[in-house]
Amino acid sequence: MYQYTSFDRQVVRQRAAQFRNQLERNLKGELADDDFRPLRLQNGWYIQRHAPMLRVAVPYGELSSVQLRQLAVIARELDRGFGHFTTRQNLQFNWIPLERSADAMDLLAEVDMHGIQTSGNCIRNITSDALAGIAPDEIVDPRPYCEILRQWSTLHPEFAFLPRKFKIAVSGAAEDRAAIAWHDVGLQLLKNEAGEVGFKVYVGGGMGRTPVIGSVINAFVPWQEILLYLEAIVRVYNRFGRRDNLYKARIKILVKAEGQKFFDAVNAEFDKILNQDADGREHIIPVSELERVSRSFVDPAGVRPATSGFDPHRGGQIPPAFLRWLERNVHAHRVPGYRAVTLSLKRAGQAPGDVTAEQMDIAATMADRYSLGELRVTHEQNLLLPWVREADLLAVWHAAREAGFATPNIGLLTDIIACPGGDFCALANARSIPVAADISERFADLDAVYELGPIDLHISGCMNSCGHHHTGHIGVLGVDKDGKEWYQVSVGGSDGTQLSGTAVPGKVIGPAFAAEEVADVVEALIEVYRAHKAPGEHFVDTVRRIGVAPLRAATDAVRHATAAQPATAEAETV
Repeated sequence: MYQYTSFDRQVVRQRAAQFRNQLERNLKGELADDDFRPLRLQNGWYIQRHAPMLRVAVPYGELSSVQLRQLAVIARELDRGFGHFTTRQNLQFNWIPLERSADAMDLLAEVDMHGIQTSGNCIRNITSDALAGIAPDEIVDPRPYCEILRQWSTLHPEFAFLPRKFKIAVSGAAEDRAAIAWHDVGLQLLKNEAGEVGFKVYVGGGMGRTPVIGSVINAFVPWQEILLYLEAIVRVYNRFGRRDNLYKARIKILVKAEGQKFFDAVNAEFDKILNQDADGREHIIPVSELERVSRSFVDPAGVRPATSGFDPHRGGQIPPAFLRWLERNVHAHRVPGYRAVTLSLKRAGQAPGDVTAEQMDIAATMADRYSLGELRVTHEQNLLLPWVREADLLAVWHAAREAGFATPNIGLLTDIIACPGGDFCALANARSIPVAADISERFADLDAVYELGPIDLHISGCMNSCGHHHTGHIGVLGVDKDGKEWYQVSVGGSDGTQLSGTAVPGKVIGPAFAAEEVADVVEALIEVYRAHKAPGEHFVDTVRRIGVAPLRAATDAVRHATAAQPATAEAETV
């Protein structure tokens, strides 16, 4: 993991002190709420439906056990005892009183954490593959580049007030597990025929009201020049992006409207920076800087590759539940004798991505005992232990079961991605958590879920798409209809992984459904899959092969059945 320098710590602690001063002036009435608002947003503080919300940055998802324990302290002492991991690998607190917000920033700064640029119209937290540095299919470890991007973008004076928020994702593996095509800028590390490292650059991706897949703007930018190329992209966006319409301000709208003109403008700006702008050339990354940062990402002390093969059956009878957990929650590793283990945050009675203070402490202890003090936050809102010895897997499973982390559903229907929705978010049109709970309860039989195979189910409470509903094999979107909560359902979406195929938004299957119908709709979709699937065919492949028509017919039947139900006695008296 990257180790903060004295300069890094100085920046974070000065920022926390600055925020405390701003807060105190606001509480005394010396700084108006309208003037305080952009200042708190720059530090990750929102005012949500019921209380302030703090979004804590977890750069490219890497988290130490020390940091996780401090997050548990904040959850226990300042919040209501829990936090929520997001699809952007951050953590959110939903109940910290504003008058205690500076205390939270001080506690974060003690462990090199903060909320800087987790909100506002700036370059947000850089995200990456949760398996970065350990994946067998990795071409280049993206973490040193992610860290360089983090340092470059943090408090960048030119890009502090962009037309809209700006998100960058980086992948260094053959399989895209970072959904790079869905970001404002997506970066794919690769090597050319000469073995030189560079980036394929995607631009203009995004979800929201207008889902757009990013386009390749440059097939190979040498790694030394990637900051210059990003500066060119963001400068052109900053200059020409719309500021008159909130819904048309993202870079995807500019790219879609201008097409090749946008590409030409970026490449002209890049050429100017590279060949004419002396100050701009200072952002060419020197080899010495990459080497300095990369030293933080070598294998941790204590990693000892093992030569003997792993056999879960060695040593006697093995519980079937352990074998299923090995299949779903344990992942291959580039270092012989090691595996990565996902700690599932998707169990009954707990909202997807939620974690209690007690669970944070337990996960931190597990990381110290079994993963050299390191964890990762995944895009799917789970935690991952990246350095587990194969010899420790049975012990890890026992510990995970005791903590409620061992649900063997990773990649399956009940491994639901969901935003907090209307239970917390002031922007949401509908609640996400009760819908996720209904679906999880309907499919509580793990044997049946296991037999269905991989299915990505994603739920968003509004068009901001924080639950990434566009990329779900089944996507659920909360919409407002005459002041009531309704849910639009789509099928066949993809985030770009090998299983899901090329990134593509799902197709809406018809008019929206009432909240109480959504679990029935999901069950109807599953029944269509069972009736039409070819041997060995996954849900998403069946959906794409048969098309929307039979799925819509099945879900329309759910709507009609609900409409045909007799009115309740209470309704009849109205």
